[in-house]
Amino acid sequence: MRNYIPAFSTGLALLLASPVQAQNAALDARIAQLATQEESKVIAWRRDIHEHPELGNQETRTAGLIAAHLKKLGLEVQTGVGRTGVVGILRGGKPGPVVALRADMDGLPLTETSGLPFASKVTTTYLGQSVGVMHACGHDTHVAMLMGAAEVLSQVKNDLPGTVKFIFQPAEEGSLPGVEGGARLMVKEGVLDKPKVDAVFGVHINAQTEVGNLAYRPGGEMASSDRFTIKVHGKGSHGAYPWNSVDPVVTAAQIIMGLQTIVSRQVKLIDDAAVVTVGTINGGVRYNVIPPDVEMSGTIRALNPEVQKQIWASIRRIATNIAESAGATADVTIDPYVPVTTNDPALTARMLPTLQAAAGPAHVREIKAVTGAEDFSFYQEKVPGLFLFVGGMAKGQDPATTADHHTAGFRIDESGLTLGVKTLATLAADYLSEKPR
Repeated sequence: MRNYIPAFSTGLALLLASPVQAQNAALDARIAQLATQEESKVIAWRRDIHEHPELGNQETRTAGLIAAHLKKLGLEVQTGVGRTGVVGILRGGKPGPVVALRADMDGLPLTETSGLPFASKVTTTYLGQSVGVMHACGHDTHVAMLMGAAEVLSQVKNDLPGTVKFIFQPAEEGSLPGVEGGARLMVKEGVLDKPKVDAVFGVHINAQTEVGNLAYRPGGEMASSDRFTIKVHGKGSHGAYPWNSVDPVVTAAQIIMGLQTIVSRQVKLIDDAAVVTVGTINGGVRYNVIPPDVEMSGTIRALNPEVQKQIWASIRRIATNIAESAGATADVTIDPYVPVTTNDPALTARMLPTLQAAAGPAHVREIKAVTGAEDFSFYQEKVPGLFLFVGGMAKGQDPATTADHHTAGFRIDESGLTLGVKTLATLAADYLSEKPR
């Protein structure tokens, strides 16, 4: 892997470098120039996609826009992968390995309040409720940046020793209940095969990281995410005669309080963070009727697979035993959703000079793990992968005052998108061009 060459000494460095190093540095410089030239296109794509968001597995308009762009670039294009996914294959001018770049396409069921002139006005019915649709996590920027990277790399393809596979993935935010989708389905359908992928890279815009910066973490970077459902079965009665009941409402409340002891008293938090959150509780139809059943659901987050399994066992034990102590029963269902997003340490170390060259060493930082989740982890289960964050917060802004991801006021500073394009394209080019250390 070449060493990072500061911009002010590029000419001298090229004279001193080996022919391969000089060739790679020249290619990186060309990519940086092309990425800058793509800025207005990338912003226009982003705004168009932002104004017309689509929920998971429904991204037909977005997929059509992507497929038309990739075909125009002369790439081999596959559509309908993982339901609505698009895959583009760019074959370089020389033989070599295969690298994949991934972007997610789906929006969220939220009514936008950002005030942007291109804000979404799309509405839909989601799980029986009328709601807006919004790109509230930046997937519109991910698509636009990867479209830009595809255009950049297509202009230097003769210098690429290998193949780049562009993966535009639906349903990262999940599918409707009982409907499979996202990275898991794309992997199952062979997106990492034919040609077989050697490494995969992905980026995520971050509204609390200043533009011009990249953030990453080797090893476990983002948490696993599982859904749990607990159904408490008791005995209903008139609200005036609670002694005739086995009250599932009171029992459910005790279970919720019991679940709070898992993270606070059972997980060794100095080693790994974890989360157990109850997000819904439903039971009863009238104020003076004790219902026979109550159902609750929530999310589990862990940064260690062993802790994840420990939490599963604790939820089952606590819910079952508390219900039994009240004379009720509890059915516990745990649905594993997303594994831990784990950056391959060797690949991360190998590509760190690339990140530093793209953003400047002072603008690349290692971060602590976060309890958000990403289904990019399904690719990382099969091949070495690196997932990192690209700054999307305006310079000088306080992260504490910016609207968070998955909120109706979410906004991104578009001046950060060029770095995302450059980073994706340079990661691909450098991986293909250089042998592992």
